[in-house]
Amino acid sequence: MVETIYFAGGCLWGVQAFIKTLKGVVHTQAGRANGLSDTLYGEYDGYAECVKTEFDPEIVTVPQLMDYFFEIIDPYSRDKQGNDVGKKYRTGVYSTNPQHLKLAQNYITQRVDKEKIVVEVLPLTNYVKSAEEHQDRLDKFPNDYCHIPKKLLYKYSIAHFKGEE
Repeated sequence: MVETIYFAGGCLWGVQAFIKTLKGVVHTQAGRANGLSDTLYGEYDGYAECVKTEFDPEIVTVPQLMDYFFEIIDPYSRDKQGNDVGKKYRTGVYSTNPQHLKLAQNYITQRVDKEKIVVEVLPLTNYVKSAEEHQDRLDKFPNDYCHIPKKLLYKYSIAHFKGEE
């Protein structure tokens, strides 16, 4: 059975490009989470850019997804990842499944540096799919800006495993 969790890690283009390469992830969608309305998206609407992540929990677990997520974010940086600055670029993990949130919070609590981590772990209150131009953006425009280094961005891709990078 497929489950869904949402990861906010700065600009959603790179987060989606990275997450969709992970074994056990069956679908991703660029969007915005936990905003102030169901339709607006702008600088002051409270949304976090995120990636809706559908995954098979028999192949990849929430703690494993957290491991991967922490490879591509700076968990100590508030409202900033790379050159992207602002509340919409905050880091977070959101879900409607309380067990997902418990596992994500436990992951953070078990880290030695837990007091410095600013990653939100919250129930998903709402979600808005991003416009089509933002879906799989780095596949369409591989030279667009991304705060995640390309070497890391495709670390878990099939091409990487075959040595075709």
